[in-house]
Amino acid sequence: MTQASPQIPDVATPRRLDCDVLVIGGGTAGTMAALTAAEHGAQVLLLEKAHVRHSGALAMGMDGVNNAVIPGKAEPEDYVAEITRANDGIVNQRTIYQTATRGFAMVQRLERYGVKFEKDSRGEYAVRRVHRSGSYVLPMPEGKDVKKALYRVLRQRAMREKIRIENRLMPVRVLTRDGRAVGAAALNTRTGEFVAVGAKAVILATGPCGRLGLPASGYLYGTYENPTNAGDGYSMAYHAGAELSGIECFQVNPLIKDYNGPACAYVANPFGGYQVNALGERFVDSDYWSGQMMAEVKSEIDSARGPIYLKVSHLPDETLSALENILHTTERPTRGTFHANRGHSYRTHDVEMHISEIGLCSGHSASGVWVDEHARTTVPGLYAAGDLACVPHNYMIGAFVFGDLAGAHAASTLTDAAAPQDLPVDQLAEAHELIYRPLRHPDGPPQPQVEYKLRRFVNDYVAPPKTAAKLSLAVQTFERMRGEIAEMGARTPHELMRAVEVSFIRDCAELAARSSLTRTESRWGLYHERADLPGRDDSQWGYHLNVRKQADGQMEFLKRPVAPYFVAVAELDGLPPADQSVHPVTQPPLHGGQAPATSRSRATAPAVAHPPSPRIAAVVALEVPSLAELAGFLADPDPGVRRTAVAALTEHTPDGYDVALFAALADDDAAVRRTAADGARELVEVLPEPGAVRARLGSPDPVVRACAVYLLSSRSAGDPVQYRSALADPDHRVRIEAVRALVSVDDVTAVATAARDGNREVRVAVANACATLRAGADTVRALIGDADPLVRAAALAALGEVGCSDDDLTVVSAALGESAWQVRVGAARALGGSHAAAAVPGLSVALDDPHLDVRRAAVLGLTRWAESDLAARDALSIAVKDSDADVRAYARRALDDAGRRADA
Repeated sequence: MTQASPQIPDVATPRRLDCDVLVIGGGTAGTMAALTAAEHGAQVLLLEKAHVRHSGALAMGMDGVNNAVIPGKAEPEDYVAEITRANDGIVNQRTIYQTATRGFAMVQRLERYGVKFEKDSRGEYAVRRVHRSGSYVLPMPEGKDVKKALYRVLRQRAMREKIRIENRLMPVRVLTRDGRAVGAAALNTRTGEFVAVGAKAVILATGPCGRLGLPASGYLYGTYENPTNAGDGYSMAYHAGAELSGIECFQVNPLIKDYNGPACAYVANPFGGYQVNALGERFVDSDYWSGQMMAEVKSEIDSARGPIYLKVSHLPDETLSALENILHTTERPTRGTFHANRGHSYRTHDVEMHISEIGLCSGHSASGVWVDEHARTTVPGLYAAGDLACVPHNYMIGAFVFGDLAGAHAASTLTDAAAPQDLPVDQLAEAHELIYRPLRHPDGPPQPQVEYKLRRFVNDYVAPPKTAAKLSLAVQTFERMRGEIAEMGARTPHELMRAVEVSFIRDCAELAARSSLTRTESRWGLYHERADLPGRDDSQWGYHLNVRKQADGQMEFLKRPVAPYFVAVAELDGLPPADQSVHPVTQPPLHGGQAPATSRSRATAPAVAHPPSPRIAAVVALEVPSLAELAGFLADPDPGVRRTAVAALTEHTPDGYDVALFAALADDDAAVRRTAADGARELVEVLPEPGAVRARLGSPDPVVRACAVYLLSSRSAGDPVQYRSALADPDHRVRIEAVRALVSVDDVTAVATAARDGNREVRVAVANACATLRAGADTVRALIGDADPLVRAAALAALGEVGCSDDDLTVVSAALGESAWQVRVGAARALGGSHAAAAVPGLSVALDDPHLDVRRAAVLGLTRWAESDLAARDALSIAVKDSDADVRAYARRALDDAGRRADA
């Protein structure tokens, strides 16, 4: 049954509310702004489009404070320098200094509200060091209750008398008169009522624009940031005439792959966690806070060394339990369920990491509404705080601090501002049209479809790496989508809210595209990576790029100089600029959509194709060729003919073929040499004079050198000295053959010298060689500690051959829990070299491994004790019910064989 659309309310008779200070947004900054303004005597109206009790980024709590500058643990000046450095010098240090100097008092204030922070045995704050200078991370083991504590304070009688909370009211425009903020127009998202608010001061605290880019999942609300944050405040500030700054500096965060939440390295790292690539290598060189780190993360993921992980599986059980108590109960409590549904735990698997979609958020980056050190915007009477305000890397404590500053300053101006009587009719009418137009065509395109299309374009054209061509297409696309958004349909107040949010997202997308096009340099690592302008240009762009809406509705860009630093940063000697005046800057012209006509080409001209030589057919036509008949073809100028003749030598082996085959190993053409090497390997057992290949040990072609070592070792025609020399060959393929050759002469000492080879495959060959020789236990144990999981896997398997002692069992048992299944297979094979009392329990556990190769190795290992050990037979009896046919067959055969021997 189709739901009837609500009536469009009369624009001339909105519900009217009035207050001294209007706070828009009931999250971190908004709650604190309301409390402080009320404490300073203001009558406060707090509007929240959801419900204040569970709204904002704090809705599910917070697991720690990123930037607590605690006296005795860190210095405010160090923090200011750190943020200045992380933001490539484009900061207003006075705003950062507010967070640095007021953060400790805010921590103490939150404690008075009932928020708990971790302390050590002496009662001091247990701050952790994550960043390069200073210890700023303060864990909150019970941080899930932060918002509850704040809400309790809001609802105390003294506060209820001064703070009126209106839930389910969504402001859509800040109203201004004579250039001053005087209120807001809003929608009741439950009843559809149109509401007008008059205020002496307005504080925007609506959070970031988290719904800008589209997540990899494609789910509209599966964003890193709280998905209710659709850029409401960015859009409202822009349309009110306030300057926005750094909108080209996007937010991109590390997160858990396939999960819309952070991997929380800043929580895990102080406990001993760290980031690694698939090879087990630490790769992050830059600091946690910087966009350069995100560039390194993306580069590593995209490389052959990806994916990347938060390494935690090596930590003791008690440490992992502490981490789980924090990470699985706070901020994203579904994190634990996500891991469990995949059969993962921190004890068995490291956390695969990826990067988030792009967003706008000053709390984690530097894109927001321009404010000074009192949270004032460029519009009198309008303030901004939290992730919305341009105070780089401000995080939760910074949001509280600037909420407090905004509330205090707004309350201090009340005597200077008259309460607005009549609100601007034209602005109310514009807001009314924005809210209710979808009701006039309820069957228009639904919000989810239009929003998905809009944000897909953001991913296609705006996400880094950026180029002028893509950004131009983005601007043109977002302009075109104004009309599509205006045609969206809605039938309920909730759908009206979602439709307005799409307008906010479109505004933010256009601001982001135009700002990115205008800053003609690269800066902030991945956040503003211009592929067409890769260099950083401090001389031209040692400025904030600000944007505002002009009276004619057009965007105006300003270069606002970085204010002089009061905390010097040595590596930023070129900043701030000497010229401290503000300059208008013109956005570069749009282009794209039609590639320019040009005769240039990056495509390589195709090589002139020559038809195959007819002499190839002549070679093939020879049924049983003699060496004399092939001689002319072996010397043919066409390498294709020579290659065919060498193949004929291998196939027919005429008398004297070996001399000609070895001669072909020195051919000028690499393909001919490769064919000759393949032929020699194929004929290794029948070559009349294999020692003749020694002459090719010095070949410039590594394929030939590797072949020579292989032939000599396979036929016992080589010299161990030559094999040892080959261990120093620059090509890993030759070194691998050298290791195998040394096995043929039982030279375990020389094999051991290759255990430190820089190539993984060589080290794997060393482990396999020790297994074959059943010697070199010290070498094998050293390789078990290798950074590469495949090397560890081979070494563990070799341990099963050289002998797994009781001293090895701790390492082997730990390896059974590693994330790489190859390592677990190796561990199971290692246990096969131990005794039943040590091996059978571990192998029995391995029978439950999710990877069938591990279960197969475990069954084969248990086979050794099927006759003599009852526990082994019990485990094998369970394995006959395994889902894999091979596992069942191995187990059944082992039990049958044990039974027959027992009966004999």
